Amino acid sequence: MVELKSIATEQRNPNTMHIDTLPTLDMVRLINREDHRVAEAVGAVAEQIAAAIDVIAEKLQQGGRLIYSGCGTSGRLGILDAVECPPTYSTDPEMVQGLIAGGYPAIFKAVEGAEDDRELGKQDLEGISFSSKDVLVGIAASGRTPYVLGAMEYAKGLGAPVIAVTCCPGSQIHQAADIAISPAPGPEVVTGSTRMKSGTAQKMVLNMLSTGAMIKLGKVYGNLMVDVKPSNEKLVRRCVTIVCSATECEEAAAVAALEACGYRPKIAIVMILCHVDAEQAKALLAKADGRVAKALEG
Repeated sequence: MVELKSIATEQRNPNTMHIDTLPTLDMVRLINREDHRVAEAVGAVAEQIAAAIDVIAEKLQQGGRLIYSGCGTSGRLGILDAVECPPTYSTDPEMVQGLIAGGYPAIFKAVEGAEDDRELGKQDLEGISFSSKDVLVGIAASGRTPYVLGAMEYAKGLGAPVIAVTCCPGSQIHQAADIAISPAPGPEVVTGSTRMKSGTAQKMVLNMLSTGAMIKLGKVYGNLMVDVKPSNEKLVRRCVTIVCSATECEEAAAVAALEACGYRPKIAIVMILCHVDAEQAKALLAKADGRVAKALEG
């Protein structure tokens, strides 16, 4: 009990002490006011986020992987960020992965005791053949979860870079990391309910890490997701819109270029702007390390 009282995410919020007596609209406005603190907290650790993005991008560029490790809400947020990378950026599903204490069942239902098993954190990394080529991001709002600490210790032992995402600056997980990202959004609206402000802060950070890394890998041109995977009707349509936006061409020209290159917007853009065919566009992109802006220069 004493230990919990000393943890930042377990403190009582003086602003919400009587939230249970408020009319519904006042309750909603109070929660919203507290949520406003989250973006400021994340902004305060921008330098650490940027440093982590550079490390992640370098490892991915060299063929390594980005691995998230967490429990409960933190683990689910890592999985959410990971599974959205393939459709958004056409990445291999192995490139960004999320591990959660308790495995697949824990995504949907709490697995009792899993987060307290330090050895399990190590075993799950061994199960995916984690190595020094990869980068680990340990996620834990409280900054003390044994499963995550076990994973971080194992990764560091292999010589892999280790990043922490926690809402408790100075915590065990913060101290165990090479780069510690520790936004402090303040006590939760409902004491200890870290799926709220802490979860929002963690999601914002993870979105920045993966998005920043993908931008640095050339998967964005301007602010367009030019490596989007056309896996459904909406995304097929988005490919057309992206090419039209990037080249200012008519829709018919965008569709023709996309059909000629297997609906890969990046290639279609270079085809149209450089007046080349699909094979020539691929060659230009290969020479430019997949970066559209660089391909257009040369």
